[in-house]
Amino acid sequence: MINYSTPDLTQHPLRSLRVRLGGYAHLPRLLDKARAVLAGKGGEYHYNCPLDQQFFAFTGITHEAMLAEIKTGKGDLEILNWVNAQSKRQPWEIVAWSAWLEQHGPGGVDGHEWIASMIKAASPERTDIRSFADILDLDDYISFGGKI
Repeated sequence: MINYSTPDLTQHPLRSLRVRLGGYAHLPRLLDKARAVLAGKGGEYHYNCPLDQQFFAFTGITHEAMLAEIKTGKGDLEILNWVNAQSKRQPWEIVAWSAWLEQHGPGGVDGHEWIASMIKAASPERTDIRSFADILDLDDYISFGGKI
């Protein structure tokens, strides 16, 4: 059984970028990473990665403040309430941003080359991988024994 209070990301993947909490895409994934890193079980996952930084830029919350709040041991709903108190984003903004994040892909040559290299290494026959969410889901699946 997965303990989401202290997830072990060397044993199982974190939640998908598509899983939402309070309408925020990526927030559950960010919480899983932070909790795992704090527990010394982050594996190859990195807290404050570029996608985490997208969340922090949108909400106006610093990664240091978020990590300090997570260190208090709060659950997902308590963290969501804290995020909402800090951010002041309107529900329609959260919905629009989350939809954008789920579809967000590489904007330039470097990003396209990175995604192409990931697809080539993971499953070159896949033609449906378009966004960062797609590639992260595929990578998490394959990394933990999933068969294509």
